[in-house]
Amino acid sequence: MGKVQIVTDSTAYFTKEYIEQNDIKVVPLSVTFSGETREEGFPGEFDEFYHKLESSKDFPTTSQPPIEAFVKVYEEILANGREIVTIVISEKLSGTYNSATVAANMTQPDKISVIDSETTVTNLKMLVMIANDMARQGKSRDEIVETIELEKKKMNVVLAASTLEYLKRGGRLSATQATIGNLLNVKPVIGLKDGKLIAIAKVRGKNKALEYLIDSVPEDAVAISVLHILSYEDAEQLRRKLQEKFPHIEIGIDEIGPVIGAHLGPGGVGVCSKW
Repeated sequence: MGKVQIVTDSTAYFTKEYIEQNDIKVVPLSVTFSGETREEGFPGEFDEFYHKLESSKDFPTTSQPPIEAFVKVYEEILANGREIVTIVISEKLSGTYNSATVAANMTQPDKISVIDSETTVTNLKMLVMIANDMARQGKSRDEIVETIELEKKKMNVVLAASTLEYLKRGGRLSATQATIGNLLNVKPVIGLKDGKLIAIAKVRGKNKALEYLIDSVPEDAVAISVLHILSYEDAEQLRRKLQEKFPHIEIGIDEIGPVIGAHLGPGGVGVCSKW
């Protein structure tokens, strides 16, 4: 056990098994859907949410973790004599960073560093894994923070929706825009820029969308992961094509959970890359 404990939030989408085996603490965001509020959960637990999303006219809302949730985790770690590095979803996507920072100030701010990852999903996971490896090697809190602040600038997330329906229901598109777009088989491509999700392209058809995702990966990438929402076959097709282009990189497939995935909806796919 290192002298530094790594804390993150649920949008890194680690499996339960991984965080237990690697001593990572996860503070979950919450999702409210049809009057019911639940913690986001872990990969392997998302299918029920997305099937409900497909059949419901309601649209979910998401909530950052309460300050008290971070305080509880921090106090348990500090009681064991360890310092803390917390790495969370982009501040421009969620208030999670604020909750984590306020909680740090309420406990022992001189022993806790909170980092705005400026990203989410697998790129957040990659940053947490780097930090956790450093913590296990006995690196100091300052050394870990310095490395993560550099590494987070070398990442890219690109996502493609299968339909415009969920962007419409989430208020990102008008009903008219969504109807016309679906008739034209438009697939919106969304990227993460300066910590904020923005529309970066509109392509016609699924194949063009997959091509765009592949082309988004820089030639000097050192890590790549494919993302999906109830779309494993498309994700596997995307993974195979990327594997041909980048044979030296082991490319995995990750699920996107409700907090990030609700606006893309079932059928969404994406690629995270790091260089």
